[in-house]
Amino acid sequence: MMRGLKSIQHVLAEVMARRGYAGVQRSAIYEDVWRQAVGEFAARHSRVGSMRRGTLEVLVANSALVQELVFQKPDLLITLAQLLPEAKINDLRFRVGQID
Repeated sequence: MMRGLKSIQHVLAEVMARRGYAGVQRSAIYEDVWRQAVGEFAARHSRVGSMRRGTLEVLVANSALVQELVFQKPDLLITLAQLLPEAKINDLRFRVGQID
């Protein structure tokens, strides 16, 4: 390639990163994987939040479901690692809150 020219792949990756499209896509992937890991009932009553330093935050509708998810946490981490190994999720943090 000539000096100063960038490939279309590189340009598109930059645009997606600047506009936040990669984050939206990643969030949708996390939601889908979360649904597979916990099942339909728990997925309807929880939402995946942010991911920081390997910890995935999950917003949960009520404290009873938080307790159930805490109980299932070791198995959920194994399942999430199998479904999405590149995410390197090594912990889950549950928080009670409003689910839209």
